[in-house]
Amino acid sequence: MSEHHAAILIIGGGAVGCSIAYHLARLNVADVVVIEKSRLTHGATWHAAGLVGQLRGKKNLTRLMQYSADLYGRLEAETGQATGWQSVGSLRVASSKQRWQEIRRTATTARSFGFELELLGPGEAFDKFPLMTTDDVYGAAWIPDDGYIDPTSLTNAYAAGARQGGVRFIEDQRVLGFDIQGSRIRTVETTLGSFQVDTVVNAAGLWARDVAALAGVALPAGVVEHQYLVTVKSDLVTPGLPTFRDPDKLAYIKPEAGSLALGGWEANAPVFAATGMPEGFARELLPSNMDRFEQIVLNAAKRVPLLGEIGIRELINGPIPVSADGEPVMGPVPGLDNFFVACGFTAGIAASGGAGKTLAEWIVDGEPEYDVFSFDVRRFGPHHARRDVLSARAVESYGRYYTMHWPGEETQVARELKVSPLYGELAMHGAVYGNRFGWERPNWFSNAEGEGDEYAFNRAKTRGFAAIASEHHAVRNDVALIDQSSFAKLEVTGKGAAAALDRLATARVDRDPGAVIYTQMCNDDGGIECDLTIMRTDLERFYIVTGSGFGVHDFDWIQRHLPADAGLICREITTCIAVINLVGPRSRDVLIRVSDADVDNDSFKFARCQYINIGAAEVLAVRIGYVGELGYELHIPVESVLYVYRALRDAGADLGICDAGYAAIDSLRMEKGYRYWSADITSDDTPFEAGLDFCVNLGKSEFIGRDALVRQKEHGIKRTLCTFTIDAPPVFYGSECIYLNDQVVGSTSSANFGHTLGTNIAMGYLPIEIATEQSFEIEAFSERYPAKRCDNVLYDPDMSRLKS
Repeated sequence: MSEHHAAILIIGGGAVGCSIAYHLARLNVADVVVIEKSRLTHGATWHAAGLVGQLRGKKNLTRLMQYSADLYGRLEAETGQATGWQSVGSLRVASSKQRWQEIRRTATTARSFGFELELLGPGEAFDKFPLMTTDDVYGAAWIPDDGYIDPTSLTNAYAAGARQGGVRFIEDQRVLGFDIQGSRIRTVETTLGSFQVDTVVNAAGLWARDVAALAGVALPAGVVEHQYLVTVKSDLVTPGLPTFRDPDKLAYIKPEAGSLALGGWEANAPVFAATGMPEGFARELLPSNMDRFEQIVLNAAKRVPLLGEIGIRELINGPIPVSADGEPVMGPVPGLDNFFVACGFTAGIAASGGAGKTLAEWIVDGEPEYDVFSFDVRRFGPHHARRDVLSARAVESYGRYYTMHWPGEETQVARELKVSPLYGELAMHGAVYGNRFGWERPNWFSNAEGEGDEYAFNRAKTRGFAAIASEHHAVRNDVALIDQSSFAKLEVTGKGAAAALDRLATARVDRDPGAVIYTQMCNDDGGIECDLTIMRTDLERFYIVTGSGFGVHDFDWIQRHLPADAGLICREITTCIAVINLVGPRSRDVLIRVSDADVDNDSFKFARCQYINIGAAEVLAVRIGYVGELGYELHIPVESVLYVYRALRDAGADLGICDAGYAAIDSLRMEKGYRYWSADITSDDTPFEAGLDFCVNLGKSEFIGRDALVRQKEHGIKRTLCTFTIDAPPVFYGSECIYLNDQVVGSTSSANFGHTLGTNIAMGYLPIEIATEQSFEIEAFSERYPAKRCDNVLYDPDMSRLKS
């Protein structure tokens, strides 16, 4: 077979793959090849509905969608290829009080991003979409720049632009396998021959999981059946009608050349090709099922009566990608240096422009323009790609597309995949479990049902609010046990480990054994890629701990940046070690009763670790914390954790020792101003902007991001993370709007209710020139409340309790 070469080989000729090719061409990248097993668009693209909605729950994801819409407005003129873009706006109605609350919250989020969204009354909504009834409509959201596009024409426009930039397209040829040497793909085997490659992009859509499997990679990208119908034409469907969504009816409507396209997102959608795509599947549809679709039609007809009167031209059933959490899967694949993915796009037409730009930047520059961790493949673990888990989570995510999105809502499927050895014990103590990265973790504890709703926008109306407050006070005033076994844990060993980690971390890592180092790891621009704790347990042994959901990302980042020739050994030991946090002002009293180690403050200081015995068990005790009280993180071999837990419970019984969960942790950390990576700090934020100067040692000769941080130190920061208190009902969660003198000046990064202080607390970035102001307003659910910016840490600012 013949030999070929591609600097970048893109597998898949759908909207996303062609967009990546287009954007690489725009970056003047040469020798880019797109290989497609059939013809362009012959996967999920050609039968997509083509809706383009821009607003998402996070600023950067909205920016990605906004870029798409902006691109669609100019792509035809640039490439000469028609796209069918119609910027007609979108209307989303609320058919319930709860949905109206959600839409009002969405409006606040939009304002915090500077995104144009208008709240309308029922009559105003009718004026925009006169086919609707206003019965039981509480209001609507109007986004004037949304619209729809023809998916096939869009893809052809991307391809035209890419060809103009020198990209080659190869159709009707399949990928057969990969030759992998070390951590790099050297050759891609195809039906056309072998391609020597520098970089490979898997944008194979419905086939992405199958293509990844050829490289030994398990991708959490599933496929489900999605139906929509197209009506016959009617004179009532006039030109210029906006797209329409009634999520309470689980329905969307797109006007289409005098007819209407009606689709929806029902529960329990059938999974397609769970064991792999059928041989030869290409531009095909699946048998339609009106019995399954009928309820959506009946519900939608209550809102748009014309749907019950007009004839149906066709019912389309096609396979669409859905990931394990319903969001796209993008970025560098862990374990392979030159393999990227861009798949799992349920809304691939709307996202394709921004996704192509983002991945092209990731390949060329080593990182995208802005943080997209919510789409990063490294937010997933291997368990997410296992067939039963993926199928269940994909179906659930699909079915939740239009259901109410409550703060803190938990997945209900594929549970109990990972449990701590304390799972059963804590369940008997009333643990109400949540799920994080497959781990069952106690959110809070209750021995009774309690009053309130399982979910509500007002925290005080939820069942767990009183229990969380009680656990919070126990940590502040007495002593509690928190099972934090889900921490992700990595061990790095070898003679060069200290120097290698020092090159990654902002803080000095090369300290004496027993040191505990809280640090960030930054990219070349100084943005925070990792926020973690490093313990030096021996001269050549380092123990690294990060959040449950960040382990794949952080450990991949570390291993990509460690020197390849250093002979270091990296070993993930997450499931080998359990963690109990013994915390509270009486925690030392409990520890003294079960250990013969000297744990007074002079002998065992803050930010130190040492091995001690608890009864007959040896544990690594670490004086660090995330709640702001005296405490000991006890890192315990899994076989001993139940023994240690019971010993601590018995020893603290007369001191009122109790269990606490993760909901209390979040309330406690807000009072201390502790940052949370992926919300308060991201790859867009530097340690100086985030108020983490104490973690940065510019005296070190070299570490990644140092040059950027030196420049920022010299020139000064332009924005800074601030803390606010808000006297209002507990309805703050992050992404709220911050106002000064009636002008939007920022958005909150996270928020919660502080039970010690008895007030709402929020964090958010402000421009440096107004960061000394104190009186602000923060908007939640489209209502503004007075907020005070605080100069100091709200609780224990001198850290005397933490270090006591």
